[in-house]
Amino acid sequence: MTRKHVWRIIAAALALALLVGVTAGCGGKTTTWKQVKKSGVLRVGIEGTYPPFNFVNNQKQYDGFDVDIAKEVGKRLGVKVEFVGVEWKGIIAGLLADKYDIVIAQMSITEERKKSVDFTEPYVMTGAVLITRKGDDRFKQLSDIKGAKVGVGTGTNFETLAKTVQGADVKGYAAFNDYLQDLLNKRLDVIINDQLLAGDAIKKGSLPIQVTSGLLEQDRIGMAIKKDNPDFLQKVNEVLAAMKTDGTYDTIYMKWFGMKPPAW
Repeated sequence: MTRKHVWRIIAAALALALLVGVTAGCGGKTTTWKQVKKSGVLRVGIEGTYPPFNFVNNQKQYDGFDVDIAKEVGKRLGVKVEFVGVEWKGIIAGLLADKYDIVIAQMSITEERKKSVDFTEPYVMTGAVLITRKGDDRFKQLSDIKGAKVGVGTGTNFETLAKTVQGADVKGYAAFNDYLQDLLNKRLDVIINDQLLAGDAIKKGSLPIQVTSGLLEQDRIGMAIKKDNPDFLQKVNEVLAAMKTDGTYDTIYMKWFGMKPPAW
């Protein structure tokens, strides 16, 4: 084989490699949106232990504000919705492992989480508050939890907030009901959670608890998706914007919280 033939073979191989690379770059990657459209199913990661946002009802079905929002998003995307229950501490890991396509579970938008996932525009604006047993007025501001036994959800924004107070005995729990019960049974002095959740519990009148502080910080709650999915992110944001514009969002919010949402 002559040197001329060798160079022809090398040139042909390089051309083939370039063609394969271009083909792979043109639509070869399976994005979340492509996967959702192909399957006709939007898989939603959800905790399922956080009423009234997301919980399992008496019919053993997922229910709550997040569930209604997720169903409306799926409807407008033209796909069915399938809920996947997961413990909070593993909810981002499950998303990155492709166990579901999106997390709709009251996840606060934080800079730390943005390193791992992308967020939609906020679909809830709320904030953290201190919650105690009725009659216990010791905790008016965050610094008051120093020296107290404080219950929070493991891996939540509330846990991060509580741990900023030196001397607070912060105890993490997998589910809200677990640390709520420990508060009622006097194993905890105070818990930190969302003002809407606390308001719902107090409104129902079945629990002897009270909110003793103002907002400790404001939470912007978003839906989380895997990074590098701009088409899917845009689709979901468009759906959320339409829901807010046509009043559907307000209707769902009123159903679960008995009030209009705050101004965005």
